[in-house]
Parts: sequence; structure tokens; C-alpha cells
Amino acid sequence: MDSKKITYATIGGHGYGAKVAAATAINNLNRFTGVIQLEGGPLTHVYYEAYQELAFYIEFAHSMDLSKMDVGQALKALETGVTCKKWCSIFKQNLNTESSSLSWKFNLNALYENTKKHNPDVAIWSESYGLWPGQTLAIFAAHSRWVHLATNTLPFYNVFPRLDGKFPQQISTHGEDLHGPMTHWIHEEPHD
Repeated sequence: MDSKKITYATIGGHGYGAKVAAATAINNLNRFTGVIQLEGGPLTHVYYEAYQELAFYIEFAHSMDLSKMDVGQALKALETGVTCKKWCSIFKQNLNTESSSLSWKFNLNALYENTKKHNPDVAIWSESYGLWPGQTLAIFAAHSRWVHLATNTLPFYNVFPRLDGKFPQQISTHGEDLHGPMTHWIHEEPHD
């Protein structure tokens, strides 16, 4: 008997992270038993205002010359150039201030280059990524700048065959009474 113990897990993600979670599970079918999707659509974000806004913020952050900035200058620049408070907070959290020189905690150059592609990987789910045959729970905001139920979200859930015919049991909307641009972050407490 093999002494190695195999661990199975459920993986989840939010927004783009939901797509990453699905792709990770699909590429590791022997390791995962379930996928949780929070705001995990659509098939393509490219044409939506919210994606265009994010691509602009990525371009702005890419243009910052961190080698000529101290922490205060970098934070001030982000507050000026990234006008959405939530995205500004995310960029600030991903600014590495621990070492002697400022840097990003993620590969900003690759992300920037990706957003400049005609079909950016970060914004489009390709058919070549495959299908997830396991269990899935999908939750998204009823009203969001990222997710539009009829036009772009439900088609994404064809990636999860076990969800076929399961709306609204295993594909559910959250916050029917919530409106506004921040509803995309459904896993957080509402704030201004």
C-alpha cells in the first residue's frame, strides 16, 4: 500500500480568481472535488466598462516608476491615479514596501502586457481551458458592473456541466436589494 496520502480539496475564487480556480481544478482533476465561484463570469470581460477601467488602472500602475518613489509618494500616486477606492486598496495591498526598494507583489509587467493583447487571457475564458466535471457552487451579485446575468454570465456556467439546469439552486444570485458599483465584492461587508 502506498504510504503517500492524497489530499482532495475544494478550490474557490472571486472574479478573475474564480476563473483561475476553475482552470486550476480542470488541470488537476485528481486533486480537487469542488469549485466555488464568486462572481465568476463572464466568458469575456473585454467589452465591459468595468474591465476597461481595470485595464486603465493596470496601465497607470505600470507607468509608475517605483525606483524614483518612496512609500508615501507611491501611495499618493495610487490614490490619484486609481480613483475607485476598492481597486486603489487592492493595488496598495499589492505594493511591496518591506524591502529597500518598492516593488509589486505580482507580475505587473506580464499583467500589463496581457491586457494589451487582442484576446487577453485575463479577460477571456478560452474553450481550450476545458470543462470542470465535478461539483460546483456559483454565487454572483444580482446587479454588478462585472456580471450581467442574461447576456454574459450564464453562458460561462456551461464550463460546469453539473450545473446544467441548476439555476437558481446551485447557481444563485445574492443581494437582490443591493445596487451600485461595489456589489461585485459580494464576499465583503458593504462599505462606502
